[in-house]
Amino acid sequence: MFITIRNKKMQLPIIQGGMGVGISLSRLAGHMAGLGGMGVISAAHPGYAYPGFETQPFETNLKAIKEEIKKAKELAAGKGLVGVNIMVAMRRYGEMVKAVIEGGADAIISGAGLPLELPKYTKGHDILIAPIVSSARAAQLILRTWDKRYGRTADFIVIEGHEAGGHLGFKEEDLVADHCQDNETIFNEVKAAIAPFEKKYAYEIPVFLAGGMYDGKDLAHALQLGAAGVQMATRFICTEECDAALAYKQAFVNAQKEDIVLVKSPVGMMARAINNPFVQKLNAGKRIERTRCYQCLIPCDPKTTPYCITEALIRAVKGDVEDGLVFCGSNAYRNDGIYPLFQVVNQIMQECEENL
Repeated sequence: MFITIRNKKMQLPIIQGGMGVGISLSRLAGHMAGLGGMGVISAAHPGYAYPGFETQPFETNLKAIKEEIKKAKELAAGKGLVGVNIMVAMRRYGEMVKAVIEGGADAIISGAGLPLELPKYTKGHDILIAPIVSSARAAQLILRTWDKRYGRTADFIVIEGHEAGGHLGFKEEDLVADHCQDNETIFNEVKAAIAPFEKKYAYEIPVFLAGGMYDGKDLAHALQLGAAGVQMATRFICTEECDAALAYKQAFVNAQKEDIVLVKSPVGMMARAINNPFVQKLNAGKRIERTRCYQCLIPCDPKTTPYCITEALIRAVKGDVEDGLVFCGSNAYRNDGIYPLFQVVNQIMQECEENL
């Protein structure tokens, strides 16, 4: 099975979702690409473990993202694609995009806000660009803006439903009441919204479904709907190749369904995480003092935000899963062990074939 996106090819209809801080770096992304899918590195503090991060975090991150892309490409050995997920809410967004291009990534996937200016930074470069959207309205606004300002359209689109991990593009009241649109409805509406742009640019924009995508049945259903494939993240955390600490992975193996909760992020969005003492403090309205400010997110004001998301995510990725923030998708509790990535991917593809 080959998936063609512009002039680039994947052998698997699977994008491994970007997970920061440090959950998806070169090891996971490189091995995923090596299997023929798209491995994605998160641009959220890829340099957290590099020398110089505490004194010069942004400069260290720029150096680290290039190094991580290089290492992932070497692991991929010419197979699949290596992408980078960049949050719109990130400060100095354009500089990070430039570094990713210089690093040689195949694609940029951008969400946590509307990436309205992404084509400005990628103009003249051979790199795929894709927005993450949670509604047809967002997809239409982004593509209309790209068309009007830059004379181009998306190379592919990722629809992220309400069951995703990390930052969610849905209102708190809808998430709590479970009144969010399902993936199938969003997919059909997005396809209708992007049709005029596909016609204008004579290009069928591949759409990947994300949020609650966990097994081969989910992949088969997405393909039957007409999607090019799926983006999965939570499923690949419990793999030997995932860049996180063993204790982080074990937190997923130990999680029960009732442990998956919502928490508010300093970026102003709701997010999904595994319940722990840290999350309990946040949801009880307590403020957690920070040791410093990394100046990483535009909406974050250290004077008013109740915690530093960077510190919380770094503690977690290093293995402190009690006092750190452990983002997860709605199916996190289904992970029952830690397995080699190829075994997980093979199982997904076998289940997919059985359900097509």
